[in-house]
Amino acid sequence: MRRLENKVAVITGAASGMGRATAIRFSQEGASVVVADLNVAGGESVVRECKENGGDAVFQKADVSAEEQVKAMIERAVKEFGRLDITFNNAGLGGAVGPIESIAVEDWDKTFAVLVRGVFLGIKHSVPIMRKQGGGTIISTASLAGLRGYDGIHAYSGAKAAVVNITRSAAVQLGRDKIRVNCICPGGINTPILYGTTPGGEQIMEKVLANLQPIKRAGTPFDIANMALFLASDESEWITGTAMVVDGGGIAGESLTLGDPTQTNALPPSGFAGPSFQR
Repeated sequence: MRRLENKVAVITGAASGMGRATAIRFSQEGASVVVADLNVAGGESVVRECKENGGDAVFQKADVSAEEQVKAMIERAVKEFGRLDITFNNAGLGGAVGPIESIAVEDWDKTFAVLVRGVFLGIKHSVPIMRKQGGGTIISTASLAGLRGYDGIHAYSGAKAAVVNITRSAAVQLGRDKIRVNCICPGGINTPILYGTTPGGEQIMEKVLANLQPIKRAGTPFDIANMALFLASDESEWITGTAMVVDGGGIAGESLTLGDPTQTNALPPSGFAGPSFQR
């Protein structure tokens, strides 16, 4: 039997990168998936890929910082598939970057709106449905940057630290409802949020990331999808409130940095880095 047979999942930021990989992986394991993103073309492409893998999927355009859109996204799962078993709060962006004294307040607020408010809203609107049906699992994408400091990504680091602790506090509240809440802390994963849209950027970033941790290869979106699959499956039924590190050993002792962003069109030295598809 496939590990997510008869389960229904909502995945935000599912049009590319880790969200896309997770949607495909979940569909391979029998889940029906709501592919949620602002990127319509990318999201519809992922729906086709899910169906090609034998799964069922629909696309829902959603801005995770907007409560009504998150509520509609969750309701779409119930309308289309009759239940909600898994919510993966994955949508993200680079956000406000640069020296802390130069960060614009509006950029700081936009960063937290997506990375923190989006997680809060995903949890908030999943809980009533999961509680009514007797349980579920909520997963959020945090980061190594939520566990340690990195120069130049102060807003991102603060937001991801918030995700880690919201995960813990929600897990404490919701355990009695058989709702598990966990987050994933990726290391150097080669996704569009890092390499941008410059031709050849993915290959350049592959080489940069390969040397930043004990396991000498870049992380892939499917490394995260596999962890999400474990947390979504019944195999992890006694695991809640955790921040699962998936980083090739980077946090164990070697320093992980973003490399030189000017070589890869990754995060700019200052300003605001939006969703990868909008660059």
